[in-house]
Formats: sequence, structure tokens, C-alpha cells
Amino acid sequence: QVRLVESGGGLVQAGGSLRLSCAASGGEFSLYHIGWFRQAPGKERERVGAISRSGGPTWYADSVEGRFTMDRDNAKNTVYLQMNSLTPDDTGVYYCAAVLSPSLVPHIAEYNYWGQGTQVTVSS
Repeated sequence: QVRLVESGGGLVQAGGSLRLSCAASGGEFSLYHIGWFRQAPGKERERVGAISRSGGPTWYADSVEGRFTMDRDNAKNTVYLQMNSLTPDDTGVYYCAAVLSPSLVPHIAEYNYWGQGTQVTVSS
């Protein structure tokens, strides 16, 4: 059983930055690919990025490519999402999730564990 806890959300003005953290406990963290997702009110949850279990390969949605970056520290059981040049469209609840899969970006239904989410609000 892996427990994930997100932190670092908040209110920021457009053009600003935030760094989210996803801290894991209770399992072998280095076995899991980690995805970051977000969900805006009235919209489906969407994946914005993913990082491999080794911290090497990453994947980003087109909407955040060049603005968001992910990294992980397996020694600290933590994954980070650095978000720059934020816009109001980035507003939502951000979740991290862990998956045991050969694919870096499997279907959302395959994710094994989810955090509770952290709110990100970008004002115009």
C-alpha cells in the first residue's frame, strides 16, 4: 500500500510559478511511474505529466510542454512538479498517482494509488 500526499498548491497570479510535491510512504516508491493529473471544475481529470520510476524519461501534455517540469528524488520518496508561466487555464485540483506498468503513460484507470489533491488557483 502506497500513500501519496500532495503539497505546494495555492493562489498565484498569471505568469507566476508554483512547485508541487508528492510525498510517498508505505511502499517501494522506486517501482512506480508517477503521473501528475489535474481536474478543473466541470471537466474530466487530465494527465499533465509523467515521470518514470528511474526519474529518467518524462512525458508532458501539449498544454504544459515547456512550462511544467517533473523530477523525482527516490531517496526522499518524492516527486516534484515545477509549474512556470501559469495561466488561469491551469487552475484546478492537482493529483499525483502511482502506477505499476510497463507504460509511462497508461490509461488513467490503471493507476494504483492516488493522493488527495492540492488546489492550484491562477488569477488573471
